[in-house]
Amino acid sequence: MALAQLPDYPWDLMVPYVERARAHDGGIVDLSIGSPVDPTPELIRAALAEATDAHAYPQTIGTPALREAIVDWFARRRGVDDLTPANVLPTIGSKELVAWLPFMLGLGEGDVVVQPRAAYPTYAIGASIAGATSFASDDPAEWPDETKLVWLNSPGNPDGRVLDVSELRAAVARARELGAVIASDECYAELGWDGRWADERVPSILDPRVIEGNRHNVLAVYSLSKQSNLAGYRAAFVAGCRTVIDKLVTVRKHAGLMLPAPLQAAMVAALGDDAHVAAQRELYRQRRAVLKPALEAAGFRIDHSEAGLYLWVTEGRDAWETVGRFADRGIVVGPGVFYGDSYPQHVRLSLTATDERIAEAVVRLEKFGDSL
Repeated sequence: MALAQLPDYPWDLMVPYVERARAHDGGIVDLSIGSPVDPTPELIRAALAEATDAHAYPQTIGTPALREAIVDWFARRRGVDDLTPANVLPTIGSKELVAWLPFMLGLGEGDVVVQPRAAYPTYAIGASIAGATSFASDDPAEWPDETKLVWLNSPGNPDGRVLDVSELRAAVARARELGAVIASDECYAELGWDGRWADERVPSILDPRVIEGNRHNVLAVYSLSKQSNLAGYRAAFVAGCRTVIDKLVTVRKHAGLMLPAPLQAAMVAALGDDAHVAAQRELYRQRRAVLKPALEAAGFRIDHSEAGLYLWVTEGRDAWETVGRFADRGIVVGPGVFYGDSYPQHVRLSLTATDERIAEAVVRLEKFGDSL
């Protein structure tokens, strides 16, 4: 089957709003895409520099050191202590895997890919690339019989929603009834803020309480882009069912999808150091603690957002109208319509801006209700 026509890249629609924001006297405050602004930790940069004599082809499956580092990280940070190197695989960022997983699993016409109702758009794009159909639902009882792949996202992008152990168990049980692969995108798991997630670890789908030792058709996806400021490195990995991992390895070997060797060394350094992650989490916590009350004072309702890198808000207006109101005050936000059809009045604000820009956004929000 030929590749179907894909929709235009949604963020291209933001160009006029970005220009409006850039014209603001105080400069632009970009809270839209969520690209990290803080420095990449020195220990990671040093590991990258030391590994630049990379004359041989890198290993698709990852070096032994990297695979061991991923296994150790899952045990230490995610409460998953029964993985082996055969259960893990580095990827060239997580977006690449999300976009190509349905195709690499052999999905096609007539197959369904389930995604959350508020969802990162690449889940649906991946279904389109494979010729499958995407289906947005948070209720396992609604998932159709034709489902071959289920995407979960916890903490969610854009809404910061966390799935607890019971919700993950229900999703896995339904996927098994359907004979579907279930993949959980967990790249914001270190960023828990409110309620129980302020102190309790956000659970992984590979948590023993969820799968009880049975990893069949279960995958967890993770990225170091946010916790380690490595978005430019494209450093990510997938873990779980060995049978599925082996299938992905075979496809990736043939396709030449391999992480450059210096980046694999950098990932080993990043995965072995928890201190820089804690420091980055504190930066985001402080920025959130400033921005969240300012939004509420300006009349916005914040939904979910108990974890993750974003605030998911509404003022009860059409999302594009709200985007324009922000742009007129020099602030760029993401419209909820980029994340599915269920939230036409929401916008997403990222915490990835400098302290100075977050403070400037707060000043502008104090006057948000004023006419221009």
